[in-house]
Amino acid sequence: MLRLAVMLVAIALSAAPADAQVRIKDIADVEGVRENQLVGYGLVVGLNGTGDRLAAAPFTRQSLIGMLERLGVNVRDQETRLDTKNVAAVMVTATLPGFARTGTRIDVHVAAMGDATNLTGGTLLVTPLLGADGEVYAVAQGQIATGAIAARGAAQSITRGVPTAGRIVSGATIEREVPFAFGRTSSLRLSLRNPDFTTARRVAEAINRFAREPVAAAIDPATVTVNISAGRAAQDPVGFITEIEQLRITPDQTARVIIDEANGIIVMGANVRVSTVAIAQGNLTIRITETPQVSQPNPFGQGETVVVPRTEIEVQENQNRRLGIVPANVTLEDLVRSLNALGVGPRDMIQILQAIKAAGALQAELEIM
Repeated sequence: MLRLAVMLVAIALSAAPADAQVRIKDIADVEGVRENQLVGYGLVVGLNGTGDRLAAAPFTRQSLIGMLERLGVNVRDQETRLDTKNVAAVMVTATLPGFARTGTRIDVHVAAMGDATNLTGGTLLVTPLLGADGEVYAVAQGQIATGAIAARGAAQSITRGVPTAGRIVSGATIEREVPFAFGRTSSLRLSLRNPDFTTARRVAEAINRFAREPVAAAIDPATVTVNISAGRAAQDPVGFITEIEQLRITPDQTARVIIDEANGIIVMGANVRVSTVAIAQGNLTIRITETPQVSQPNPFGQGETVVVPRTEIEVQENQNRRLGIVPANVTLEDLVRSLNALGVGPRDMIQILQAIKAAGALQAELEIM
């Protein structure tokens, strides 16, 4: 099955045109247009006896007491009597989209911190969500949906999904915006998701051909600067960026072979090349068969019953495996076809690739996971 998957990858790569192009939008991000992570700590109430045990979760007890005091309820004198199982301390996370405006609602994820067993049906109380700078950017509240099933009887229980983690759709309201004056900047930077000198230069050249003037330049393998302070870019920067995002280029790839030896997975890039090398893959099998026999004395004779061992050792060597020669500068498809012609399995193919690399004949980066 794995050999078939490797062959399908090779065929797909060889069948694709050599100048396969992709949009700049799919390989680069505009600096400033990014998401931000938010996190908060809150309480979930309304659980059906599946919340934290207050004796085992002091942070839940302290949070509950503090919340009640803010609401005007004094429980300090009765702190030792608090024994509810309907409250759970949770961590709340969310993603703040780029250019999100105040009042916009976003989804939040909730996960239990203590020994709560199920958050289904619980309600998250008002929880401030903080950014990396410690400022509050959103406030979350709402009923949690876990999508899990948990049932328990006297002698058996069943759980489907993760009942201690859930989601609140549109559960947070954005209270603060991330400042970014997009219309006031004189230049913007495109960040390549896979840094490469050749790809960065091709992106800059494509933008310059479209603008008909040198407005873009690659300053490093991961960054291309674009001047938007003059021409039509200054009049409509959003429209200009929209148009350059649709430009198509051919990204360059590093020749790389990825091997996951634990799972027997091999992934090879289209630029992998192999110098002339001879490959022989042996198949020596040693089979040991134990067939013990029972020896019994004759009737009315003297002696005792014993087990006599019988061992058969067989050595088999497949004589059809011969030395194969892989010619110089073969492509990915040729390499896979040559190895499959030798009857090489996925595990043996991993060892052969490592040996080819050790011999200096594999002109690619070999990465073992």
